[in-house]
Amino acid sequence: MQTLTVTPNEAGQRMDKLLAKYLDQAGKGFLYKMMRKKNITLNGKKCDGSEHLAEGDEIQLFLSDETISKFQGSALSGPLFGTPGRALPDTKKNSSGNLDIVYEDSHILVVNKPSGMLSQKAKEGDMSLNEYILNYLIDSGGLPISQLRTFKPSICNRLDRNTSGLVVAGKSLAGLQIMNEVFKDRSIHKYYQCLVSGKVEGKQLIAGFLKKNEETNTVSIYPLEVEDSVPIMTEYLPLAGNDRFTLLRVTLITGRSHQIRAHLSSMGHPIAGDYKYGSRQVNDDMKKKYKVRSQLLHSWRLELPKELPAPLDYLGGREFIAPLPGQFARVLKGEGIAVTPTGKL
Repeated sequence: MQTLTVTPNEAGQRMDKLLAKYLDQAGKGFLYKMMRKKNITLNGKKCDGSEHLAEGDEIQLFLSDETISKFQGSALSGPLFGTPGRALPDTKKNSSGNLDIVYEDSHILVVNKPSGMLSQKAKEGDMSLNEYILNYLIDSGGLPISQLRTFKPSICNRLDRNTSGLVVAGKSLAGLQIMNEVFKDRSIHKYYQCLVSGKVEGKQLIAGFLKKNEETNTVSIYPLEVEDSVPIMTEYLPLAGNDRFTLLRVTLITGRSHQIRAHLSSMGHPIAGDYKYGSRQVNDDMKKKYKVRSQLLHSWRLELPKELPAPLDYLGGREFIAPLPGQFARVLKGEGIAVTPTGKL
């Protein structure tokens, strides 16, 4: 027999949903049969799985340890999320271990992702920011391994592999749900910085339509709507520059795959280092001179909505900033484009 006590991260969901996570190798028919026969009970009483769980509820599993083990997957055995302590690309270790943590509380984690790291797995065996975050939370004692069966912290926004900057993760169920919603409804303000080819003058708001080619993982920009395209809107403001390059602050109005990179390229100002949408000659020169191997695009600042629902109301209006990566800053210095370490003029 086992007794499960419902935690805050498990409360609010249906009982059958939680059981399906905890005994993820068992079929639904088996779970419902066990509830009908009172081999699985809720607070000592018969249940049917439709009950919405509250914090502190107790689920009793009158099953042998062998049966429970049989119906649980292997997710909690062996090395969970790659090798703990594995070095991250192009990032310095701090008090958190490997992750460059900008902010952390009991509900959310804000991380400065380095260029070269996946936000989420592309295929089995990948190590992504999600896995590094889970490793960190487990190693620091902030996440009991047993809880992973019924709730798994996760990132709420994604960046391209070679784009650096701010990524938010939900540590609690409330943090994950609320932050997912503000990214979905675009009430969070996202600001990027990038170095583009050419001289750009004046603030502009540009609009168009984006169509993605799934086979090549590239997008095309059109001035008018075409089949399977989606509307996009990007705002940019020149911060500094020289005759060859301009440092832009970009405000992402819509958030589509490769939007900033493709949209700026379509305007004749591709991002330096971007071989997919940029100039090979310019990028080869940047690689030779500064060892730049990917686009100089950085998710620089996030501003949360002024009002957030409880329990995240204390975060209303908060701003998070990730300084420009070292390589990005070195390029700016080499080109004589002066900014402060935080990216502000």
